[in-house]
Amino acid sequence: MNFTGTNVLVTGASRGIGAEIAKTLASYGLKVWINYRSGAEAAEKIKEEIESAGGQAAIVKADVTKEDEFTAAIKTIVDADGQLSYLVNNAGITKDKLALRMSVEDFNDVIAANLTSAFIGCKGALKAMGKKKFGSIVNISSIVGEMGNPGQTNYSASKGGLNAMTKSFAKEAAARGIRYNAVTPGFIQTDMTDELKDEVKAEYEKNIPLSRFGQPKEIADAVAFLLSDHSSYITGEILKVNGGLYV
Repeated sequence: MNFTGTNVLVTGASRGIGAEIAKTLASYGLKVWINYRSGAEAAEKIKEEIESAGGQAAIVKADVTKEDEFTAAIKTIVDADGQLSYLVNNAGITKDKLALRMSVEDFNDVIAANLTSAFIGCKGALKAMGKKKFGSIVNISSIVGEMGNPGQTNYSASKGGLNAMTKSFAKEAAARGIRYNAVTPGFIQTDMTDELKDEVKAEYEKNIPLSRFGQPKEIADAVAFLLSDHSSYITGEILKVNGGLYV
């Protein structure tokens, strides 16, 4: 895959899908800035893996729900590299409960981590990239933002909002040559799904046309495509990567 840009910031990149995205983008020659809020050792491990494979990586700590910290992280990158070419808003949390048991605090916490943080990043990237009139942003959303899910009213709202926000940013930024897209993963094999019992996994897989959970690398490859020059005429799109579970 070809990339005109030179570097990328991946939020929440110290583990899971974020870590896989970071490693995949580094394999294409991009300098990857690994963002984390807690877990410095995990972030350092990803950096070492990237460098051992011949790639470039740096670490930037920030709580991306806080505007001053996220903005400062972007400034750190621009000061170091002269630009920010790409951004992947991946950081997020879950606080699952049925709606009748969900507190307003639980709702707001998830909105802040999954949606507000992405707004801060999308806005900050637009400012940083606007000077060069080039850039691409991919927001990591979720299938539940499209179809909803019991026990995830807050998470569904955050990801549905993220999809709509992606389209709005795409329309505002197009004149500056900056693209915004989103990826909506379905069931992906991660540490979280590894904790599910085999019979529970089998039940989920029955509903997936491709009859399996996805791999983090399959999400990372979709992200790489949307950032790359190969998608230069694509903006405002929500790319489903769910094995056909919701089409």
